[in-house]
Amino acid sequence: MSPVSAVIEAEAALDDQGTIRSGKLAGLSINRAIWVLSWPVLLQQVMAACVGLVDKMVAGSLPDGIATPALDGIGIGAYVGWFIGIALMGVGVGAQAIIARAMGAGDPREAQVVAGRGLALGLAWGSIVGIVLWFAVVPLAELCKLHGPSAEFCIQYTRINALAMPFLSVMSIGSMILHGAGETTKPSMIAAWVNVVNVVLSILLSGVEMRMGSVRLPNLLGIDANEWGVSGIAIGTGIGYAVGALMTWRVLRRGVKDLRLERHDVRLDRTTTWRIARVGIPNFFEGVTLWAVNLFVMVFIGMISVAEGTDGVPRQGLVGAHMIAVQWEAFSFLPGFAMGTAAGALAGQFLGAGSAWKARAAISRCNMVGMAIMGAFGIAFMTVGEPLTRIISEDPVHLREVPTLLFICGLIQIFFAMAMVIRNGIRGAGDTTWVLAITFVSCYGLRLPLAWLLGVKLGKGLTGIWIGLCAELAVRGLLFLARFLHGGWTRAKV
Repeated sequence: MSPVSAVIEAEAALDDQGTIRSGKLAGLSINRAIWVLSWPVLLQQVMAACVGLVDKMVAGSLPDGIATPALDGIGIGAYVGWFIGIALMGVGVGAQAIIARAMGAGDPREAQVVAGRGLALGLAWGSIVGIVLWFAVVPLAELCKLHGPSAEFCIQYTRINALAMPFLSVMSIGSMILHGAGETTKPSMIAAWVNVVNVVLSILLSGVEMRMGSVRLPNLLGIDANEWGVSGIAIGTGIGYAVGALMTWRVLRRGVKDLRLERHDVRLDRTTTWRIARVGIPNFFEGVTLWAVNLFVMVFIGMISVAEGTDGVPRQGLVGAHMIAVQWEAFSFLPGFAMGTAAGALAGQFLGAGSAWKARAAISRCNMVGMAIMGAFGIAFMTVGEPLTRIISEDPVHLREVPTLLFICGLIQIFFAMAMVIRNGIRGAGDTTWVLAITFVSCYGLRLPLAWLLGVKLGKGLTGIWIGLCAELAVRGLLFLARFLHGGWTRAKV
């Protein structure tokens, strides 16, 4: 028996009464609860990743003169979208952790109040972030060395997404509120509908003729892709978020087991807002840490593009290659995210029910499943990188760069799984300060220096940057494992 298993079994003998008292998970075994939580989250995250994948596939099918700069512009726009998600997660994680504790302790009224306050706080915060992004995207494009059409497309894509922020706020935070209550099926179905709307409208409104091998599908609306291409993609995505927001609001108002949102609870108050913020602020800054570090990575890629360009014109395609690899990598960490969400919800609810050993067992089992599935994805990345690249783009730069990047990230998928599942597990328990500390030290102490040294200083290009990024992920996974084994996260206050 491993040391971790021995500790869990010993504690089990002392604490066998910690059952979840309310919500969808009430009375379920650990394994059953993991299954109930994780598979809908996996579906939800696949749908979310498909939104980004569809945007890039549509951009790659734009007329030849604008496809490559469109992919570069949308690539930076995707990083802006990541920041949007981080901003909303700061509120969502705080609400989710408190709701999970309340449901585990059998106090659905407290969960209901926190749900209302969290939704109000998220809507206000998301609107502020949208306004900031509207104005910040121009200097951001300049910082990332985008020029001409690439910069214009980045600005178009980002500003339209900024307008959709209120809708995305309701959908994202509402989803995390439901996760905290143990309800993951309904958010996953909402994500599926959002994806359907996005696929249909992004294709129609962009004016693109989709290419599938030698087959071309004509656009039914006759829209000029040269004029409306990137804007149409973003508008389709924004309308999808609006549909998702309306569906999420309807689910919350109709209610799930032991949790129903009341209109009079959707407001701000000092006490509950501070409880949410106290847990969520460290998570927000952890996300900002990751985002800022990866923004620097985009700057490094811009520096490489300039160095490899001719006549002072940066080499196009490297940002797009990076983002295509990131897009495919996103599918590998979907199982990790699903397991991490299950681990976080269960850890919070079991701690609320007074059972630290069950919280440990839940995270441990979720981590093992995540490592197995993500390891299998890693093998796929190392063997079929070129066919995956061709699904999105036939650009020679992309075909040359992306398969190598996928091979590199395939090597560290098991460590990536640890970094995701354990991180989300202890974060769901409310241990957001330590999550911030580990992420900050690992990213600024290792990730940035390695990416700059290998990619820029030593001239290894995009491949060197990815070697540095993946090495840091392996170290970060081990650091989160150390925190889990230490056990201090079980005493986090929410």
